[in-house]
Amino acid sequence: MSDNRQTYLLNIDYITFCFYLALVGIGGIFIYSVDVQQSGAPENLADFLFHMQSGKQVLWIIICLLVFSFIFFFLDYKFWQTFAYLIYGGGIASLVLVVLIGTTIKGATSWFTFGGFSFQPSELAKFGTCLGVAAYLGHWSIDLRNTRQAIQVAGLFILPAGLVLLQPDAGSALVFMSFFIVMFREGLNPLLYVIGIVGGVTFVLSILVPPLVMILLLAWVVVMIYILYEKEQGLLWFGGLLLFGVLLIFGYREGYGTYSLGAALLALIAMTYRQYLNFRTKIIPVMMAGFLLTGGLAVGSNYVFNNVLQPHQQQRIDVWLRPAEAKKRNKDSVMNLENSMLAIGAGGITGRGIFSGRMTQGRWVPEQDTDFIFCTIGEEQGFLGSAAVVGLYLLLILRIVMLAERQRTAFSRIYAYGVAGILFVHVVVNIGMTIGLVPIIGIPLPFLSKGGSSLLGFTIMIAVLLKLDKHRGRIKKNAIVNF
Repeated sequence: MSDNRQTYLLNIDYITFCFYLALVGIGGIFIYSVDVQQSGAPENLADFLFHMQSGKQVLWIIICLLVFSFIFFFLDYKFWQTFAYLIYGGGIASLVLVVLIGTTIKGATSWFTFGGFSFQPSELAKFGTCLGVAAYLGHWSIDLRNTRQAIQVAGLFILPAGLVLLQPDAGSALVFMSFFIVMFREGLNPLLYVIGIVGGVTFVLSILVPPLVMILLLAWVVVMIYILYEKEQGLLWFGGLLLFGVLLIFGYREGYGTYSLGAALLALIAMTYRQYLNFRTKIIPVMMAGFLLTGGLAVGSNYVFNNVLQPHQQQRIDVWLRPAEAKKRNKDSVMNLENSMLAIGAGGITGRGIFSGRMTQGRWVPEQDTDFIFCTIGEEQGFLGSAAVVGLYLLLILRIVMLAERQRTAFSRIYAYGVAGILFVHVVVNIGMTIGLVPIIGIPLPFLSKGGSSLLGFTIMIAVLLKLDKHRGRIKKNAIVNF
């Protein structure tokens, strides 16, 4: 090996690289475990490589390692910043093309097929979006405090998300929202995230409870906030507030919902007028805007859920939020989630052992080598094995954040945060759906799930990140880069 290659190897961030190799190796082992238990052991090497799913995954691993080596050793680090917009545009074009001429698999037109292999362009589009957002947001003239520029940055990842929704693939579309994490790091107003969280909570609550109850609750909360400004007889005010809340609940439960709503609105108007008389005029527009917007969102969310969403989309949300009711309407709708949780729980502390998963052998959980591969790990390696995998992901993401903060250009920093955000959303959503914390929307577990396009996409992300990190010392800090 030449001195130049030795220098490259010495300068690679071995911690990140080892995390990458460990996760890829773990994925290969458990994909093989599922394959052997469900299809039997291979007769020979050719049978393994060309007829078994785990063999095809090994071929993809080899391809990914070759791609990794090519990116790290042969491509100049400036290539990615120079051609960021071109790569981003290529990703957008591929998303348009797959909708027009792609292959439909399991209800989603998300794939290109070549012989015995299939490829999902949305995986590489995530990488292209990382580069595009980093190139645009990293320019010295972009300031997220400028509303127009903030909208332009958001448009860069909302566009591919919209194209993915046309396939339709809600899971992959959701991943593009991870770039809001990048925007937060780069200075987007935190209040917008608070509003977004409130909106999300409101959406969930509006599905669980009727809109009328939501409006009653909102009115009571606004009245409570007004009472916090009452400095005299505070105990009496809070006693009245609690009594008022009990009467609202009693009226609603007894069938007097309209009267309860009227009483709540009258109390709200009266307390608002009291704030006006006491010269607390600054709080009034804030509280009224919050009440009207949140109330409108609650009513609108309930309407969208019941009248706009497709039945299968409603079913996924019901399985997540109201599994008992969903099971009464359709027993099979919650079977995947129940079997997934049973498989993970069956592993206990140490698991049943590799190649010994009874739920895996019985094919009780579908897609157990792709979207639900965490079930295999949970059953065969138990809590300790599952915790170790989660710990590896956590350490990898934290390491990428550390790499991001030591970069000397905004482009490299933003790109690194983009990679960390995508990994974070993938891991949280995938593991969360296997244990019932999030809806089952079907996205792969990075590096572990079977699938060449996913593994290739994440491999390229890591390879480019390590390449940029290797050359961070060649660029002066706070250097201005023009595009």
